Amino acid sequence: MSLADRLNRAWYGGHPALMLLRPLEWLYRTVVRRKRERFLNGQSESYRAPVPVIVVGNITVGGTGKTPMILWLVERCRQLGLRVGVVSRGYGAKPPQFPWRVEADQPASVAGDEPLLIVQRCGVPLMIDPNRSRAVQALLAQQPLDLILSDDGLQHYRLARDLELVLIDAARGLGNRRCLPAGPLREPAERLQRVDALLYNGTYDAPADGYGFVLQPQALINLKSSQRYPLSHFPPGQAVHAVAGIGNPQRFFNTIEGLHWTPVTHAFADHAPYSPEVLNFTPQLPVLMTEKDAVKCRGFAQDDWWYLAVDAQPSPEFANWFDQHVQRLVSSS
Repeated sequence: MSLADRLNRAWYGGHPALMLLRPLEWLYRTVVRRKRERFLNGQSESYRAPVPVIVVGNITVGGTGKTPMILWLVERCRQLGLRVGVVSRGYGAKPPQFPWRVEADQPASVAGDEPLLIVQRCGVPLMIDPNRSRAVQALLAQQPLDLILSDDGLQHYRLARDLELVLIDAARGLGNRRCLPAGPLREPAERLQRVDALLYNGTYDAPADGYGFVLQPQALINLKSSQRYPLSHFPPGQAVHAVAGIGNPQRFFNTIEGLHWTPVTHAFADHAPYSPEVLNFTPQLPVLMTEKDAVKCRGFAQDDWWYLAVDAQPSPEFANWFDQHVQRLVSSS
């Protein structure tokens, strides 16, 4: 088990050794608090885009369903008649330069797995750069847009924002509610009082302070042929090698079990690279992975490799809330 896996178990399950990390947590809290205060007080510069910017981020380390939610938001904005673009840090991407416009035919090693997934799925204009302010400026210089979605970047205060949406795993919550490295929080839990909306992944029965959404499996996609099959293509009880290199692999494995298949689980680090050797499993069974993993494996996929296509489905209450706020922001910009 890796250090990251052990920390995650401790953060969400408890461990007395975390007490030893309290001094480092205090230092971390001090640094992030002062950083935010400098921007709020105008002591550090931030870039204000000429169009509304909506940050979709996490306060915890690990996956919360952010990429499916970005895809839903893109389509929702298009339904409202808006020209929307996306900026991302591009974690793990190694393009020739930054900022870098992601195109659907680029390899994941250049574009980053999550940005490439988003572009391949919906064709949205997307720019990656660790400096998200620079990414926004570059994207707007290439084409006219009405609104920008920032994939993550809640703590990237150099980019001013008009709305902050924070995603939380409904099952895991905030863990022990402590900041790094003693807990999973990137910022103190009080930061959530200042965001515009909380979205709880995995439930429609969300707490009173937020909205719920679920990730709904839609289809099985064959990696080699790109052909789409209904979920019934795998019969109940089908055993599969389940591959997940995401922030919370167990959620993917639980989804497979919920579809009444039997996963032989293979959890990898978030954004893990893959090779044919790494995915050479026995016994011989279909290999089923997340869409995020699939964008890195198409070049060497075998005939019986699949990914599970999922869509975010927010509650109607959030959809109405989002429509009202976006239309207000765009009309006043």
